[in-house]
Amino acid sequence: MSIISSQSPSLSFSASSIFLPTPKSLLVSAFNPSPRTTTLLSSSKTLTLIRASSSSLPIFSFTGEKIGNALLVLKSAPPDTARAVVHRAIIAEQQNQRRGTASTLTRGEVSGGGKKPYPQKKTGRARRGSQRTPLRPGGGVIFGPKPKDWSIKINRKERRLALSTAIASAASSSDALVVEDFAHLFDARPKTKDFIAAMRRWGLDPKDKSLFLLTEVPDNVKLSCRNIGTLKMLTPRTLNLFDILDSAKLVLTKSAVDYLNSMYGEGSEKVDDEEEDEDGEQAALEAAAVEMIGCRASRNENLPTCDAAADKSRCMIDKGEKKVREQRKDRRSNNLSTVCLSPFSFLRN
Repeated sequence: MSIISSQSPSLSFSASSIFLPTPKSLLVSAFNPSPRTTTLLSSSKTLTLIRASSSSLPIFSFTGEKIGNALLVLKSAPPDTARAVVHRAIIAEQQNQRRGTASTLTRGEVSGGGKKPYPQKKTGRARRGSQRTPLRPGGGVIFGPKPKDWSIKINRKERRLALSTAIASAASSSDALVVEDFAHLFDARPKTKDFIAAMRRWGLDPKDKSLFLLTEVPDNVKLSCRNIGTLKMLTPRTLNLFDILDSAKLVLTKSAVDYLNSMYGEGSEKVDDEEEDEDGEQAALEAAAVEMIGCRASRNENLPTCDAAADKSRCMIDKGEKKVREQRKDRRSNNLSTVCLSPFSFLRN
């Protein structure tokens, strides 16, 4: 497996695997523009290196003509830590996809077999105490798998930095390009033949793994490319590290470039769709608390008005006081029931 680097600081995705070493020789200095080749004998595939940099990408029309350049400026990790950041993020991404639902029954969980099958002696057979023993078919499993949580926590900023570093690395190679928005050209009907012809005009081989990043994938475009097994069409919501590192070609649209610059560019503090959903749920809970305080204020005219933060804190205090009162009430009822159920209660009659 040959890994070819360019003039920017780079590191290999294959070297980021936990099963392969991470040699220092794969890191190319920014002051050495000469290409350097490192050959690994385990495979014959060529993988794109992770380069912590950004670049100017050519823009092609649907007919294959170059019509300009697009500048992609993204945050990226330093060259000496880029491999570690991306490796941690890709491992966390793959681990969090594990369902962890494998489960087996031990000898204590298998149904039946409570009776000793035959007497201990005078049968000439080996002693046996239960039919649920792991030595018999249908018995329990020794040290079998049980449901397990395989998820790994990773900081939000670290995950975003790893994703932007991988995108900047793929964009800095000569295998990345920008095409004008072509979704409207497939409004009439989906046609895989036309899509493959457009890929060849852009210099893409349908047999190579290609990753298309669009802000929105219409149904006709999805139908036009779904029979191309080496092509993946992603949106900002489905963008992930594995597909970026696994693809040999990266194709962006103009709108996708603008989105990446605004989301992962310098000075950007935006959050992606999943983080917006989490923040939206928290905001909904806070809004409900504020609304409840507002309803109480409308019922009580003497209650002074205050800002949302004070309303939220007052709501939390009220909830805490209510919980304490309920605990005291439950403790009082438990003590009362203990007295009534005392074994000497009949002496009171």
